[in-house]
Amino acid sequence: MAALAPGGYMGLQPPIILLREGTDSSQGIPQLVSNINACVAVVDAVRTTLGPRGMDKLVYDERGQTTISNDGATIMKLLDIVHPAAKLLVDISKSQDSEVGDGTTTVVVLAGELLKEAKPFVEEGVHPQSLVAAYRKACKVATDYIKEFSTTIENMDDKAKAEVLHKCAMTSLNSKLIAGEKDFFARMVVDAVAKLDQNTMDLKMIGVKKVVGGTLRESFLVDGVAFKKTFSYAGFEQQPKSFQKPKILLLNVELELKSEKENAEIRLNDPAQYQEIVEAEWQIIYEKLDKCVESGAQVVLSRLAIGDLATQYFADRNMFCAGRVPEDDMHRVAFATGGMVQTSVNGLDEEVLGTCEAFEERQVGNERYNLFTGCPLARTATIVLRGGAEQFIEEAHRSMHDAIMIVRRAVKNAAIVPGGGAVDMELSKVLRNFSRTLLGKEQLFINAFAKAMEVIPRQLCDNAGFDSTETLNKLRQKHALAEGGKNFGVDIDTGGVIDTYGSFVWEPVIVKRNALQAATEAACLILSVDETVRNPASEQEKEWEEEEEWVEACLWEECVEEGVV
Repeated sequence: MAALAPGGYMGLQPPIILLREGTDSSQGIPQLVSNINACVAVVDAVRTTLGPRGMDKLVYDERGQTTISNDGATIMKLLDIVHPAAKLLVDISKSQDSEVGDGTTTVVVLAGELLKEAKPFVEEGVHPQSLVAAYRKACKVATDYIKEFSTTIENMDDKAKAEVLHKCAMTSLNSKLIAGEKDFFARMVVDAVAKLDQNTMDLKMIGVKKVVGGTLRESFLVDGVAFKKTFSYAGFEQQPKSFQKPKILLLNVELELKSEKENAEIRLNDPAQYQEIVEAEWQIIYEKLDKCVESGAQVVLSRLAIGDLATQYFADRNMFCAGRVPEDDMHRVAFATGGMVQTSVNGLDEEVLGTCEAFEERQVGNERYNLFTGCPLARTATIVLRGGAEQFIEEAHRSMHDAIMIVRRAVKNAAIVPGGGAVDMELSKVLRNFSRTLLGKEQLFINAFAKAMEVIPRQLCDNAGFDSTETLNKLRQKHALAEGGKNFGVDIDTGGVIDTYGSFVWEPVIVKRNALQAATEAACLILSVDETVRNPASEQEKEWEEEEEWVEACLWEECVEEGVV
């Protein structure tokens, strides 16, 4: 009889079960290459949107909701990406959008190109951590050089600084759907940001209202607050629609008669008592209205409903009222006029009332808007956007948001770099020169990083329909010069090269720095993953998911049949 081998029967090790049955596990170089391929596939979906000649994407969901956009973050959010590694690209585009506002396509394209350059090394057996270390070193060298390369605008006077901000906003709008009116909208964006508190730069203080109809040129900026006319009752048309230097009362109080709750019960011994209760209700509402009038206010706004009785009451006394005002608009009115939102009509005095130079109700397209202008504490502005189609206005809104974010960041981080791929080509040159000072394999990895930096000018050329090889050769030759070549980028009109700094194609340093750091971190994170484990869903969870899908499908069919959607 054979002796038992240590550790098992007949020298065989018993199987060790660590993961639940059905768990999918992939590891090693094939898994890493698979992750890289997935990310490159995602990048291919958005790379054609880069730059002034970038194409738009039309995305629609199962409910027929259509979105037309060339904003990288918007497209990445709408694409229902399920691959776990590729989802990282969605995250960095969202991060770039929330942190800077622009460069969302740039960061995704750059991350994809870094992975693409790393792929041959991975397939040849290079350890991913060697690539990660080299990429991080290259990123550090590049971000340090951007600081030297940038031009500060801190010491400029207000007029010159406003002009620089205007150029930055125009560069941001260059690649958007509203690029044809970039000068008009860039001026509007700079004026809107200039009205904000320069310490906090609160984005919520810039309201954007969308009115379908008209042309882009009919959009306008309100130096104060504007919001759409709220639901109104009979008697509203008798109210005055404009005031000069009005007193404004802001309430969070209902000014209407309320029906009793369904489960309310009142027991009466005498029918005459019922009339007393009704009269008491009327007395309460009239007391509230009298106190509003006695406060001296000419404009009354409330977060809650203002009923037909109150509307007629105020109209008879030449006062204007609006109920159900949205919370963000109420907050901006309070902030701009100096008023305070009251939860009671008792004890109203001059201190709680706001004021402004002028109030008017204006017709904008098919809508009517309430405008408060010349506010004494104005740290707020409202942009009213016009346009032919709803999808067009939505994309114009996203474009304006990007431009506003760029100008805000440029004010806070007062340094700019030339755009049009100029800074990318210069960084590529600097990294190539740096790689020659190193020994060993690291030189190749940093050279690959330098090559990846050229993807931005190359893609700008490809999207504009020019020969990218010829243009890149011209750019390399210009940037190789000792003097005067570092500001040259792609001329999007001719396909040649141009001094983008001299042509006022500028962008804030923070856009490039943030994009470079986010793209490098994402690439390093994906390269450092060598195994993917997918846990199986339990049978119960699968049944629940199938049941939820069935219920949703049934509800959707019912809505379609009833004509609700």
